[in-house]
Amino acid sequence: MDEALVRSLTPGVLTILVRRGADFAAAEDAVQDALIEAFRVWPSAPPRDPKGWLVTVAWRKFLDQARADSARRRREGLVEDEPPPGPAPGADDTLQLYFLCAHPSLTPSSAVALTLRAVGGLTTRQIARAYLVPEATMAQRISRAKRTVSGVRFDRPGDVATVLRVLYLVFNEGYSGDVDLAAEAIRLTRQLAAAIDHPEVAGLLALMLLHHARRASRTAPDGSLVPLAEQDRGRWDTRMIAEGIGILQAALARDRLGEFQAQAAVAALHADAPTAGETDWVQIVEWYDELARLTDSPVVRLNRAVALGEADGPRAGLAALAALDDSLPRYAAVAAYLHERDGDPDTAARLYAEAARTAPNLAERDYLTRQAARLNAARRR
Repeated sequence: MDEALVRSLTPGVLTILVRRGADFAAAEDAVQDALIEAFRVWPSAPPRDPKGWLVTVAWRKFLDQARADSARRRREGLVEDEPPPGPAPGADDTLQLYFLCAHPSLTPSSAVALTLRAVGGLTTRQIARAYLVPEATMAQRISRAKRTVSGVRFDRPGDVATVLRVLYLVFNEGYSGDVDLAAEAIRLTRQLAAAIDHPEVAGLLALMLLHHARRASRTAPDGSLVPLAEQDRGRWDTRMIAEGIGILQAALARDRLGEFQAQAAVAALHADAPTAGETDWVQIVEWYDELARLTDSPVVRLNRAVALGEADGPRAGLAALAALDDSLPRYAAVAAYLHERDGDPDTAARLYAEAARTAPNLAERDYLTRQAARLNAARRR
């Protein structure tokens, strides 16, 4: 049985059930039951129309569930709408399903967890591992999200800003986590850009392309993390960079600046520098100033402190860092880097070790541990 085929069909089947009146949580349960039935039946009796088979079985599973609850009489009228036999529509409904999962009533973290589970087809354990939280915690988060969107129809989808935020989070999970969803996020953002003339959609697509263009250089053959300044720029995808910059320039020309356009501008300045030493850090600081104005995000201000340390020296970066909350993610790593550049290896080594203990993934933890070990070894010599 082709598991990849089954996974590719799941979003479309789920969308059809929701369109026909099933609430989201019940529809997802019915689709999961249909998939279990498919794994049991298909090896010995493969259907000629897999998607049509899944739609029919999932709909019947939904009706069985509906008859068992308190709304049985109202929902039994849906029997008349059972999809007819024959091939099911072949359109890709994944993006529309993103709009449902990104409903405004959900927080971004809940929306992305629900999207990964319902659309990405990942298990709760995989999502929990990616988020570095206990499986039970993630199960509760997804369950709450399902209850929140239960009964929501496609006439109340999430707005574009919410969908963009979910796509961005899904891309980041694929880009930096154990689950590779980056290419799928780019594919869906391309679809959205083709359907909606919106500068922030273009900005997000440009940002994804510019980051994805240097993915091959981000890790060494042994899986260890390679920081931006040490990456082999000859391995960057120049065609993807050119595409990203072209999309960004067209978006910026419309003079409707948003968060994703500003982030893409920072990525473009990194991608456009022939060497790390030729990076235009002054412009990067200016773009972080714009980002801070747009978002008032402490993470943006943390990144700005790094850029300021490169543009005006480590003391300037440390002064900007002192104004931030030291509990911010990666605060200790940034402080370690700036202290090392300022000629204080003892403090830097201590901070690298501290940062390693709270690193969000194994590759980053190993990198920070090696940095601490390098400085401690140099001190002993």
